[in-house]
Amino acid sequence: QVQLVESGGGLVQAGGSLRLSCAASGSIFVIDAMGWYRQAPGKQRELVAVITSGGNTNYVDSVKGRFIISRDNAKNMVYLQMTSLKPEDTAVYYCNARVVHTPFQRPDDYWGQGTQVTVSS
Repeated sequence: QVQLVESGGGLVQAGGSLRLSCAASGSIFVIDAMGWYRQAPGKQRELVAVITSGGNTNYVDSVKGRFIISRDNAKNMVYLQMTSLKPEDTAVYYCNARVVHTPFQRPDDYWGQGTQVTVSS
């Protein structure tokens, strides 16, 4: 089993910044992709940003130029630096990791418990 623990959410004014962190622990051989998703009230969960083990990144269009995803492979951590925050960024943010437990095994998906980000106007 693998546990993902997020931190760094909170309340911020529009234009402000927050940094989310997610730590993975447990039965980990290697972590493939790691990512951040968000879900606003009444909306479906959406991918915000993803980073591969090699450092390739992808972002949803609405956050490009404002958010940066990064990871520390040695610590099994992923980060999301969010700047120029807007009220529409308000959501619960979830960390996701695709974890390989043993060599040659297909990865399993794990999720964190979520952290609330609220951006006031």
